[in-house]
Amino acid sequence: MLQTLTIRNIALIERLTIDFGRGLHTLTGETGAGKSIIVDAVNLVLGGRADRTLIRTGTEKASVEAVFGEEAFRVAAPWLEAQMIDPEDSLLTLSREINTAGRSVNRVCGVPVPLTTLRELSALLMDVHGQHETRFLMDPRYHLQLLDAAGDEEHGKLLSETAEACDRFLTCHRRYARLVRENDQRTRRTEEVAQALEELSKARLREGEEEQLIQERDRCRHAEKIAQALRTAYAALADGELDPAVGKAKTAVDALETLKRFGEPYASLAERLHNTYYELEECGYELAGLLGSDAFDAQRAERVENRLALIARLKRRYGEDIPAILRTFESLKEEAQQLAGIDGELKELAEEDKRLLQHYRQLSRRLTASREALAARFEQGMTEQLADLGMGATEFKVAFEPRSAKPPMPRPTGDDDLAFMISPNPGEPLKPLSRIASGGELSRLMLALKNMEAARAGVDCMVFDEIDTGISGRVAQAVAEKLAAISRERQVLCVTHLPQLAAMADTQLLVEKTVENGRTGTHVRCLDGDGRVREVARMLGGAAGSDESALTHAAQMIRAAEELKESCRKGLQMS
Repeated sequence: MLQTLTIRNIALIERLTIDFGRGLHTLTGETGAGKSIIVDAVNLVLGGRADRTLIRTGTEKASVEAVFGEEAFRVAAPWLEAQMIDPEDSLLTLSREINTAGRSVNRVCGVPVPLTTLRELSALLMDVHGQHETRFLMDPRYHLQLLDAAGDEEHGKLLSETAEACDRFLTCHRRYARLVRENDQRTRRTEEVAQALEELSKARLREGEEEQLIQERDRCRHAEKIAQALRTAYAALADGELDPAVGKAKTAVDALETLKRFGEPYASLAERLHNTYYELEECGYELAGLLGSDAFDAQRAERVENRLALIARLKRRYGEDIPAILRTFESLKEEAQQLAGIDGELKELAEEDKRLLQHYRQLSRRLTASREALAARFEQGMTEQLADLGMGATEFKVAFEPRSAKPPMPRPTGDDDLAFMISPNPGEPLKPLSRIASGGELSRLMLALKNMEAARAGVDCMVFDEIDTGISGRVAQAVAEKLAAISRERQVLCVTHLPQLAAMADTQLLVEKTVENGRTGTHVRCLDGDGRVREVARMLGGAAGSDESALTHAAQMIRAAEELKESCRKGLQMS
């Protein structure tokens, strides 16, 4: 049960603390006073979307804190233990702070938690019905979800198993379909890979080969220049017909050899010239060798050019350089092996695809049977709930769409499609809810669904934001009595414009808008007996609740509501 809600800097609210008790609480007030802001604050602390526009103008951050009593603490105890959160007392506190930068801080009993964790806990504590939630009833796509939500633990387990089976099948089926497409192109691709492998095998490329060939091509292109330079160098160094450098060096060595006995300078110089002579002689031999070997070979030059052209062609096809081409070569070898083994893989996947599909269909058929049994109970429950809400003559049915001759592609939710059908008037045929339900009927249908849902989930607190849309008169009285009946077992908070519902409240909270120091603010106060009479009279249409007949009528309504609730309490005690 929600005990206290503290709101800071949310919309028109600067700071507000509301205390709650047991039973039915109604929030009433003039249009625009800020009643729905209270619901927005509740949604925020329960993990709803953190809209920065909620932050009060002129402030940097806003916060909401909700304190729940011992009943909520007992419900959440296993969850708190799993999260290793140890409250100091038996109260359970949820808080959330948002700022203009778009960040939020979420806490449970003072411990920071992720938003998803906060939502897990809040789902155990409260159920909030917003003004626009009835739109889901108008969309048949959500009807299957609403029916499944009414299922027991076994039904939920079957839902999970079906979704998992669908996921496994679709994963396998996508692989199988891809392999089938590859197999259709395999012949062509096998030929392409074989041709590429043959071409690269014959090429026998080596890393570094291209650089060596480029150097050799440069030598071939400048063969005459190289030969002329070699001849000139050889002639100057060793050609005997002229006055070669080697001969002069030999003359110098012989001359200095005769001076070695006259001292170190002559001996050292003679040694150096001796070494130079032998070095020049060796260079002469090498030049002679080069002159003999570097003769231009036209055939070799052509082979070099052809080899470089081949490498350039392979680079365009298989990679930017020889290392890249060699890597492509290796990958093509692997692909060739895969293509050769595709038949076996295709057969295995085909068998796995069939097996997984059969498993999914089996689960889907079981899920359909479970839904059909669930639909019967769901229809009975809705019929009983609607009878309490003044729709006793309404026929409600869950209609399954006929099976197609060709089963649909597996879906996580199974093979079923369904829609909620109603006949509001006896003798009229069933028609889709989305086509014939009025606003008032939709409100009551949603209230019936919410009551059934809360009973299953064991949620101790229910919040309704204008569940009374589109209803009045006797129907309004029926809705008020239904909410009062729900509040005997759960705490109910309801934003309303209906005087019948306000009169039925155990606690009536008046939401007012005031202006202080030039700033508009929203405030909430708990009404006493006279305050309730005046507020209900205003809701009945009296001028600010001052019309005498409206005041008399309001007092009678509140007294009648109290008598009805007392009678119900006594009936429960006797039973």
